Amino acid sequence: MKSTPLSLVAGVVALAAVTGFAALTAPGDEGVTEAKAAARLPVERSSLLCPAPSTSDLADTTYTSFTPAGEGGGEAGAAELTPAEPLPADEDTPADKDDEAKKDDKKDEDAKGDKGDEDKAADSKPVISLKGLGKPATAETSKSDAPALVGTATGSFAPGWAAQQTTVAAAGGARGLLGASCTAPDTDFWFPGASTGASRQDYVHLTNPDDTAAVADIELYGAEGALKSDVGEGITVPARSSVPMLISTLTSEAAENVTVHVTTRTGRVGAVVSAAEDEVGSDWLAASADPASTQILPGIPADATSVRLVAFAPGEDDADVKVQLMGKNATFSPAGNSTLHIKSRMTASIDLKDVTRGEPGSLRLSPADGSRTPVVAALRVVRGTGAKQEVAFIPATGPVGERATVADNRAKGSVLSLTAPGETAKVKVTTSEGSEGGSASVKTYTVKSGTTLEVTPEIPAGLKGGYALTVESESGGPVHAARTLTLKESGIDMFTVQTLPDDGGTVEVPAAEQDLTVLDD
Repeated sequence: MKSTPLSLVAGVVALAAVTGFAALTAPGDEGVTEAKAAARLPVERSSLLCPAPSTSDLADTTYTSFTPAGEGGGEAGAAELTPAEPLPADEDTPADKDDEAKKDDKKDEDAKGDKGDEDKAADSKPVISLKGLGKPATAETSKSDAPALVGTATGSFAPGWAAQQTTVAAAGGARGLLGASCTAPDTDFWFPGASTGASRQDYVHLTNPDDTAAVADIELYGAEGALKSDVGEGITVPARSSVPMLISTLTSEAAENVTVHVTTRTGRVGAVVSAAEDEVGSDWLAASADPASTQILPGIPADATSVRLVAFAPGEDDADVKVQLMGKNATFSPAGNSTLHIKSRMTASIDLKDVTRGEPGSLRLSPADGSRTPVVAALRVVRGTGAKQEVAFIPATGPVGERATVADNRAKGSVLSLTAPGETAKVKVTTSEGSEGGSASVKTYTVKSGTTLEVTPEIPAGLKGGYALTVESESGGPVHAARTLTLKESGIDMFTVQTLPDDGGTVEVPAAEQDLTVLDD
């Protein structure tokens, strides 16, 4: 007699119950039942990581957290950002010093231990927590030793959760406006546009959100290929910690344009590059979109005085790409730079100078020879001249998809760039309530095919504090977006650019049902 092993039955039942992604069906008299279409459902949990903001005593950082109002998430949940590592203690008080001098006194030791437990508990408190949907929450710090942050959103706060840290460094070698959208942990990151040159101080920040250590590798590629490095392998990132690595210490070779590749052997990390350039400024360089044959780099400011494209082909084949600027009214190729040849596993760059010539623009890279060799790319953008220069970086980014958000916007200085590389598209832009007051507003924009539309967001009525911007696709082709934030400091128009890829607030969940008749004889 044929029998079914008990272990097999238990395994199949567990698989069906836990994953919910597969339907176990058996053919009947009428054949196999047709599978139901997958549904898109809101995510129930999101994770974000923010790097340590600055080591300058002259820097002020604002954290902003936001989840768009709307359906999804189920239970109420929460969204919090907490220190990735214990905050450094303040200077010892006289009482603490006295306790230290009386180490042999057990009572004092016990009291000191209790105080340490209280400090540890205080350090683990959230730096910022969301109180509701559709309204940003903010927090500020001016500490030079402020830590990286690890964040989790659950329930209704998870779909579309966004966070940003914005740092103003008023003076010093790293002066500038540094903006970073906090990112989800991953295992693979590409950063074209970094440097090991003498005028640059670039750090890779690796943040581990998990309770076990992660091990990462950092590879560097210059114009001639891989840069020799004996210390970029097997970097341990302790549990719930952040490790900054000065890129120039990973190799003895100086290169103006470098592509940084971060991967993990075990675990996952958040990765971002801080770049400071002598006499020019500083900003964060976010990871490029995954390697692809076509890349879009949106949001080049109209008054850019210098634009440098840095690209890299990670595969075994060279890439020849068309370089096109999608301007205010049409798409065209920059004079003398219509194509770029990128050798396999070598970093290529071209100086596009003031390519926008007074109009906003976005760059499109696409195959020039019919091949589909994947590439990654980023732009180094400078505004101003002489002592009033400031720098920012724009990585290649994916489309806004269903929805994308940038959390930190101000009453003055926020500009949104929208570009449609394919068909004409229509998008809905929502300006949220203010963090301290103000009413949300909604406006719809049409972006013509092959052009870039620059808009000043409609400021929330009665705005107090900052606000969030959410872009949603309504019809037509894909739209890529970036937000430029400009703040005037010490006579310099300091700026930073954040791209707006799809927030991943929903996921496809295939229809599933259990049918144990498959276990019948």
